Amino acid sequence: MGQIKRIGVLTSGGDAPGMNAAVRAVTRTAIYHGYEVIGIKRGYYGLVFNEMERFTTKSVSNIIQQGGTILKTARCKEFTTAEGREKAYENMKSAGIDALVVIGGDGSLSGARTFAEEFDVPIVGLPGTIDNDLGGTDRTIGYDTALNTIVEAVDKIRDTATSHERLFLVEVMGHMAGYLALNGAIASGAEAAIIPEKETEIDQLADLVSRGFRKSKNSAIVLVAENPETGGAMGLAKRIKEEFPEYDARVTILGHLQRGGSPTAADRILASKMGAQAIIALMEGQRNVMIGTKNGELVYIPFSKATTHKQKLDIQGMELVKMLSI
Repeated sequence: MGQIKRIGVLTSGGDAPGMNAAVRAVTRTAIYHGYEVIGIKRGYYGLVFNEMERFTTKSVSNIIQQGGTILKTARCKEFTTAEGREKAYENMKSAGIDALVVIGGDGSLSGARTFAEEFDVPIVGLPGTIDNDLGGTDRTIGYDTALNTIVEAVDKIRDTATSHERLFLVEVMGHMAGYLALNGAIASGAEAAIIPEKETEIDQLADLVSRGFRKSKNSAIVLVAENPETGGAMGLAKRIKEEFPEYDARVTILGHLQRGGSPTAADRILASKMGAQAIIALMEGQRNVMIGTKNGELVYIPFSKATTHKQKLDIQGMELVKMLSI
């Protein structure tokens, strides 16, 4: 850490509740240990187009409770090219930035991995994504808040589903991962969850129908993970209309509602611990690793594992949903 005097921090990819708490922790921990901090705006776009500013402790005051990210986030096609990354590196060095902390999901950390390999830049990543789909960590920043948002929404949908005796398909995010759908179904008492990890979605739908939910209930809620292969909730609703016309199905797509809102205490604590550990990692000489959590302990996960080995979903949860929905 001797040659590192100034640390850049950025948020990239989809926003997640708790990102601000992480930025706050990174900034204040770095300043506490005598390092300067540069806030990089709009993710990698800010590196390529030189949108940066000096951060002080005041810069991150009163943000721990805010959703979204004060640093903003944006897509950057230029950073996907060698020329764009070269420009980003030149801007980084001109700003005197010696190391980076990157907060984001799979795509963001993949970009960090490439950048680190090409220019030998010390980078520490933080798992900021509601999808909870990064390898090596039990939880990602934003997941708990999104899960609670889903449960709150489903509780309200349950009222109208019961009143009208309907089948509701509620689509949730997840980027081809079923954590939000499955655990959302367990927490909200939904009748089923249809997730990408279960290969035969058609069987999942047929299983729900074959169980004849109307034998014991006059309504049902099914959580559906977004999935381009099945068309998500809309695709399944179309199938129900064609194959099971006796069911009056309705679709609710929660969409970006899941990304917003004030982070839960769990996400604030996780983001704060991970943000502080990112600076400690750089002080220890760590580089090109993601801060993860395993069995309640913070761990270092190589980018190669974090971005190529998806978190394994406990499919046994599907059986739990089925048992508890009778």
